[in-house]
Amino acid sequence: MSDSEFLNEKHENSPDARENTGEKTSGNTSGNAKANQYGGGAGSGVGNDAGSGSEFLAERFESHRGRLRAVAYRMLGSLAEADDAVQEAWLRLTRADAGRVDNLGGWLTTVVGRVCLDMLRSRRTRGEEPLEEGPGVRMPEPVLSPFGGVDPEQEALLADSVGLALLVVLETLTPAERLAFVLHDLFAVPFDEIAPLVGRTPAASRQLASRARRRVQGGAPAPDPDLAQQREVVEAFLAAAREGDLTALVAVLDPDVVARSEGGVTTGAVNVASNASRFAHLARVARPALVNGAAGVVVIEEGRPVGVLAFTVVRGRIAVIDILNDPQRLARVDVTVLDR
Repeated sequence: MSDSEFLNEKHENSPDARENTGEKTSGNTSGNAKANQYGGGAGSGVGNDAGSGSEFLAERFESHRGRLRAVAYRMLGSLAEADDAVQEAWLRLTRADAGRVDNLGGWLTTVVGRVCLDMLRSRRTRGEEPLEEGPGVRMPEPVLSPFGGVDPEQEALLADSVGLALLVVLETLTPAERLAFVLHDLFAVPFDEIAPLVGRTPAASRQLASRARRRVQGGAPAPDPDLAQQREVVEAFLAAAREGDLTALVAVLDPDVVARSEGGVTTGAVNVASNASRFAHLARVARPALVNGAAGVVVIEEGRPVGVLAFTVVRGRIAVIDILNDPQRLARVDVTVLDR
């Protein structure tokens, strides 16, 4: 079965239908339990043997799940939507003739890319356009970790230095640009395989990725690799903010620093420092954390997060601050991970 034949298949499983059947994508079970977890068994369309055939396919799918979730998170900027995309890939696999797929990992990556592309286009249909023409930017869902380190599951999700700044820039791309950049630049998918997904020639797909790459290079600078140094800079920023010390704040900021949130974008060290100095009370309840693997803070009041700040530290100064302060989305942020 070719990728194009499979990807032209009409979607028949809505999220409501998946919820009603109780299908899940997570877990570490095996045998019949894993087959049931992925919807295997009689009527699943997985081989002739409803037992061992579905179990084997579920095991093969599980071996690729980390990579697929990483692709989907970079495409969608949402952990929940990423899990939905991975689940949809499993559902489509159960309806396909998996025995005719030579490279299951590559095939599934392409499928998840197509599912995510459809989800991004659906956002636009619902009016959820990127906010690049408005006052602010669309903030992706952050991945929080204690400063002690990232757990193994998060390591796969955050490989290749996928900081929040990169995801913020990806939110400003068109769906086709985002797909071309993510699949090619981050997961080494050839343009010959990307082209059918976006309805372009390989050369045109290459141009999509090139445009995206220029945006990423301009808006998501590579951070200093030393986490300890990053944390020192962020703690100096917080200390100055708590004291309302404008001079000290300017000293830790890059002259061209950019602070981004869904409410607006502020540029320049003096402007960013002036805003930060007005929020001394929030700086006092900020907890250090790793935000997408880089130094950041979570502002917690009465046990609830009221803000997540991700810092991009370049050459010892803060170059980018990305701020999530939307109450509805913050309600989905699990701050208990910081106590592990």
